[in-house]
Amino acid sequence: MTIDKHTAADSARLIHDGFTAYNREFQQITDRARRRFEQRDWAGQLRDVSERVELYEAWVSRTLEALREHLGEDVGDRDVWQGLRSYFGDRVEGVPDAGFMKTFFNSITRRLLGTVGVDRAVEFAQPPPEEGVQSLAMQRYPCWDDLEASCRRILDDFQVDVPFAARDGDARLMAAEITAYLALHGLTPDQVRRFEFIDSHFFQGTRAYLVGRVRHDQGVLPIVVALRNADDGVRVDAVLMQTEQISVVFSYTRSYYFADPTSVVAAVQFLHSILPGKPIDELYTVLGRLRQGKTERYRVFGQHLRETSDEFVHAAGDVGLVMIVFTLPSYNLVFKVVRDVFGAPKVTDHRAVADKYRLVSRHDHAGRLIDTQHFRNLELPRERMSAALFDDLLAECGQNVRVADDQLVFSSVYVERRVRPLNLYIREVEPGEARRAVRDYGQCIKDLAETNIFAGDLLLKNFGVTDTGRVVFYDYDEVALITDCNFREIPEPSDDYMMDPGTMQFVGPNDIFPEEFIRFLSLEPHLRQAFLETHGDLLDADYWRDVKRRRQRGEVSEVVPYARQTIPTALQQ
Repeated sequence: MTIDKHTAADSARLIHDGFTAYNREFQQITDRARRRFEQRDWAGQLRDVSERVELYEAWVSRTLEALREHLGEDVGDRDVWQGLRSYFGDRVEGVPDAGFMKTFFNSITRRLLGTVGVDRAVEFAQPPPEEGVQSLAMQRYPCWDDLEASCRRILDDFQVDVPFAARDGDARLMAAEITAYLALHGLTPDQVRRFEFIDSHFFQGTRAYLVGRVRHDQGVLPIVVALRNADDGVRVDAVLMQTEQISVVFSYTRSYYFADPTSVVAAVQFLHSILPGKPIDELYTVLGRLRQGKTERYRVFGQHLRETSDEFVHAAGDVGLVMIVFTLPSYNLVFKVVRDVFGAPKVTDHRAVADKYRLVSRHDHAGRLIDTQHFRNLELPRERMSAALFDDLLAECGQNVRVADDQLVFSSVYVERRVRPLNLYIREVEPGEARRAVRDYGQCIKDLAETNIFAGDLLLKNFGVTDTGRVVFYDYDEVALITDCNFREIPEPSDDYMMDPGTMQFVGPNDIFPEEFIRFLSLEPHLRQAFLETHGDLLDADYWRDVKRRRQRGEVSEVVPYARQTIPTALQQ
């Protein structure tokens, strides 16, 4: 049936009101970040990360209930939604960030109609028009032959309700760092025309960031200033101008930012202008707009599929016991599909695996967990599947995979960035680089522990190396909270333990024996030595019990994505 004008108007209003309520609550949580930073309430910010992640699905569900009550038995009529799509689209077209509203609309139709792939008759499939960075509120600072004075004005304008501990010293530090970096490019301070910063702090973890660019005679350079709320006040902790450094700050392994730019779309375009190698979808995600990031990832990947002809194949690395992992060689994503039956010795189940991935999505990523997106009813062309992969998916993942005409339909699939498995990487690189990677592997385990995450399965094959050389963890089916684990020493058996049942030691499901970790490494002697020299404490139960005690006390450790700086005494004078 077709939808009449009044019903369409009321239904469109319900969807718009649902999105508006979601966006308002999203903004309220985001706005709390400034107070969290000022009060050094890091635990509160971690709770906000989790709350904001859950917000979108909550408001989609509430809006669905309102629509079911309003439309009654017509709520599942595709013709109704085809008319409603047109009505809704006409009224939000051209509105700032209208793409978010359309994505919200799509989420509702997909949930109601069980859409497989893309249904262009009832969904908005085209990307929103670019607004241009001109719609983004910026703070601009012309340089009048005094770099330090310009830096001082920047810090003055981006003050919070905690004073700078050494504002003048920080301004000198900024000017010195900028001057040194300009020199690397054959530039001098008098060639700087102005600074331009997005008119919003970017809060993440224990840091607030100022994000901008430096315009000079020969072009533009990015700049990010990291602020730390120390015991004696706010300090400049780092001035980052290398693209590689800034890319890590906005990495797909970092937690989502709390920021309030005047336009999210324009902010993403600005970030892309200073980080051209960073995919647009990841920038939406890192700003906390997870569903828009997911939508953009699907669009861009779909376009890539249409322009290429290579086949999907099994991803490099050891065969997984819980999931089949595959990739398109020409694109840096992997697709992870849960097996119907898990291989021994895995004892988990399908619900537990889903819960683990949900836990990670709501947790602090600490620069060590790859952001994962869960897709439902994803279609991929059957003809693009290699024969071996096609047979494996149908034989092992029948609960999640089916053939529909010329498509392979995945009812549930996890999608994330592709990295090189660590066990393969250390065989392919020079010995010195392999030792560095193994040491970073140990640091990855420690960084995760400081955010209350125990990786569970510590085999090297479950860790990967990013393009920047950073070791990350990506196999989440056995992750656990440190506070839920019992770290124990391996008990010493008595001489008659075989005779006396009273000497038997019960091993619970959450009991962890760190002394056994070394068995998982399977490292060559020089790599094993490098690991033990740097991270031998990981084999000590006392180390883990100390981490657990600090987590139970609510302590939040700092895991920052850059080398921290200190202000030289000469600059403080």
